[in-house]
Amino acid sequence: MNGLVPAWAVISVLVVALVAANLPFMNQRLFLVGPARKPKPTFWHVLELLVYAVLVALLGRVLEAHVGQAAPQRWEFYAIWGCVFLTLAFPGFVWRYLRRGARR
Repeated sequence: MNGLVPAWAVISVLVVALVAANLPFMNQRLFLVGPARKPKPTFWHVLELLVYAVLVALLGRVLEAHVGQAAPQRWEFYAIWGCVFLTLAFPGFVWRYLRRGARR
């Protein structure tokens, strides 16, 4: 990758996004450190997903600013980022609601 942003920055943000998108579905704790809930309500899954999406977007913004000048973003960028983050969360959603739910 010979673009403006180094490959390590892109790959690291994508890996962090993949892990963060699936974290709400892989454990029953609130934000990994809170009290364990059995089962955790869907509201908490959605809230954690939104918080992790914002944190990963901030990480990407910090890395972009670190390697060069950060480009201004409009609402389209954030709409696409939300769709990408939801797509990355699909394996965790399937594991939590479709696979594990079918076994109970």
